[in-house]
Amino acid sequence: MEIIAALFLEHFEMRQAEGGSARLDLSGVYFSLAAPGQFPVSIQPHLMVLLRCPAEHQGLAALEVTFHTNGEPMDIRNVQPVNVEPGKFGYNLVQATVEVTEPMTIEAHCRVDNGPVTAVPLTVVQPLAG
Repeated sequence: MEIIAALFLEHFEMRQAEGGSARLDLSGVYFSLAAPGQFPVSIQPHLMVLLRCPAEHQGLAALEVTFHTNGEPMDIRNVQPVNVEPGKFGYNLVQATVEVTEPMTIEAHCRVDNGPVTAVPLTVVQPLAG
């Protein structure tokens, strides 16, 4: 099983297209956000991981997401089983609470079983003045 894409997003919908094929409508994809107040703050970004399962795979695996900053792991780890029908695509949603003490870039490191890591950056900037 392999990761096709991983994105931070605000919303998605799944729908049937003509002929019975499925569509994912993604909206609010982001790679940065303003802190929701003065630092330190807690954020809960939503990460969608799109997966492909080869026809010869059994369809069961483990998705691991860890968060890192400045090349160092944070104490945030999410591991969940994934079940994708062989020869098909699937997705998993990951939400974590991340404590941010200052403007910084964090990375979600995603991998299936012990496969390669897909890193997704998220830059947290100063809150808007006002």
